[in-house]
Amino acid sequence: MNVRDRHPGGSGRQVVLSLLAVLALLAFAAALALPLAFPVAPAVHIHLALAAGAMPLIIAAVSHFVPVLTRSRAAPAGIAGLGLLAAVAGLLAAGLFFRADEGDLYIPAVAMLGIAGVMVLWMRRRARRALGAPHPCLYWYAAALGCLMLALLAVVAMNVWPSQRFALRLFHLHLNLIGFIGLTGMGTLQVLLPTVAGRFDPGVTARMRRGLPFSVAGTLLIAGGAAWLPWLAWGGVALWLVALVPIAASWIRLYRREMLRWHGAAPSLTAAFLGFFCVVAGGEAHAHGALSYAAMGHLYVFAFLLPLVSGAVSHLLPLWLQGERTPAWHEEARRRLGTGGGLRGLLFLAAGLLAAAGWGGSFILALGGMFLVFAVLLWMRMTPAVAGANL
Repeated sequence: MNVRDRHPGGSGRQVVLSLLAVLALLAFAAALALPLAFPVAPAVHIHLALAAGAMPLIIAAVSHFVPVLTRSRAAPAGIAGLGLLAAVAGLLAAGLFFRADEGDLYIPAVAMLGIAGVMVLWMRRRARRALGAPHPCLYWYAAALGCLMLALLAVVAMNVWPSQRFALRLFHLHLNLIGFIGLTGMGTLQVLLPTVAGRFDPGVTARMRRGLPFSVAGTLLIAGGAAWLPWLAWGGVALWLVALVPIAASWIRLYRREMLRWHGAAPSLTAAFLGFFCVVAGGEAHAHGALSYAAMGHLYVFAFLLPLVSGAVSHLLPLWLQGERTPAWHEEARRRLGTGGGLRGLLFLAAGLLAAAGWGGSFILALGGMFLVFAVLLWMRMTPAVAGANL
């Protein structure tokens, strides 16, 4: 399956996706710059990146991809607009961390529960009406939303069960990092990298079906281990490796040349995959107290989230901006957006690993990577070949 827009009439949906992609990148940049300018708690900039940046983009992207995965018509306007509502809820959640009292966090959590619930019901309806069997990536997205809902319920439970507030906070963290964003990201990567490389992966469908149960079980064990029983995290890492190692083996065999280039979306996506390996290992280290809450969050954002989103945007943003009407424009826009993709991926990956090791200067490397991202976005916008973009 190619990650392509088969519904060229959905220009409004493409505008929303483009807007949320740029807003996500701005949220990442703000989250990186904020601790350098103000002494804020790690939860502030971590939630700015995750809740206000990544979550709305993921909700919108899933609404875009589900019709492709189920071979059905484009998402209705109400579903396509859920990403904008998620952005409001995410910004509210990040803003509430500036207050000493975090007791109102249940408000954006309940709002996001409603958004996730609507998405799950809509996806279930599309799966039932699909022309043939839905692509297994759909079930990775459904599992990811299930993890998000559990993570949000944990926030609500903090007010009901205050003695378990710290444990529920850790449960919430890992269900979001490794569960919601991790499952969505890894599901998308398995479809997106072959598309970027221009060559089909013949084993992807069977591998995604086999890997999903291990990934979900591994996520739950890591989250439960971090919150209550640390030894569970060992099993969680082992189960995730059962899913990840076959992906790595297949990609090395099929896409090694594309993955090792200095330019393009593929090397950035490769860095995200390597970063997720580190995140899964970091989840076990966090469960046993060897990695702090802040270090875990920074490892995740720097080593996985930033190369994932920047790599995906390098390939998908031209499609969201112009549909399928201008293939020559797409090729040129993607070439420009992919410039330095390998360098950006290395900067982000190094920043994550150094943050986990406790080096405060890791923010500078991550900011350097973000500077390159915005530089190629500006280059794309100012170049006559892409002057018609609605960015």
